[in-house]
Amino acid sequence: MQIIEKFQIVKEYYTEERCYIIELYNSGDSSIARARVKPGVTTGLHSLRETFEQYVILEGEGEVEVGGNPATKVGPLDVVNIAADRPQRITNTGDKDLIFLCLCTPGFKQEAYENLEND
Repeated sequence: MQIIEKFQIVKEYYTEERCYIIELYNSGDSSIARARVKPGVTTGLHSLRETFEQYVILEGEGEVEVGGNPATKVGPLDVVNIAADRPQRITNTGDKDLIFLCLCTPGFKQEAYENLEND
């Protein structure tokens, strides 16, 4: 394991969830990714099987929906705790990009991602 991982914007990719992701770290036990959502966009409704996730809002403003609860406003330095297997999505309600960290335990695996959108 490297002691310091350098942030590289060139690693950013667009997901079918309607956001941009850069995976910063993934050990298998935990992972950290930076997510970026454009103004007016709502990410796809989804859950992560057997994975606890936290969002740490860095920039922008939005509304997050978790586990069927009403949308709740979030802004810089808010932490959103999302239990495993809970439906979730976030909407950028501001006029600039909504940027946040996604911390997963255990680390994110694509197989754990469950799309809950109606096709």
